[in-house]
Amino acid sequence: MSAESFAELIGEIAGSITGRALDSDLEAYLNATYPAEGEAFQRLKQECQTGEAEGWLVSREAGGVKFGRAIKPDTSAAEFSVDVVRMKDVRGPHHVHTTGEIGAIMALDGEPRFDGKPEGWYVYGPGSAHFPTVRGGDAYVLYLLPGGAIEFTGK
Repeated sequence: MSAESFAELIGEIAGSITGRALDSDLEAYLNATYPAEGEAFQRLKQECQTGEAEGWLVSREAGGVKFGRAIKPDTSAAEFSVDVVRMKDVRGPHHVHTTGEIGAIMALDGEPRFDGKPEGWYVYGPGSAHFPTVRGGDAYVLYLLPGGAIEFTGK
């Protein structure tokens, strides 16, 4: 496993959702097509663990959140940028998803909930905002941003 195999897997997933509306139908599609207990999702989690161990993923840290941009938009993940954070019982900085956000919550230890959601996929529509929060354990949260757009508010 490597940055290349990570990009290939993400590219496959991104290719299947490019051009779709960021809504509950997309969330249902992702959870049915790439379920948390399925091979692709588990491979994605393993790729994140390998990337962290090798130092090319989540290589920075601030406020108890490890993070890093793995893929820039308009490259191997179509129109999306791909970021990964590792969070354990922490609240991250407030931000706005100007074009929306598609994410995968991958449990590492305990029973982590990201914004109250269990392991699996979530979709936040354009203009949504939050303080990303993980409670109940340790998790990777991988997220795809259309056009790489995100706006940190400083709240």
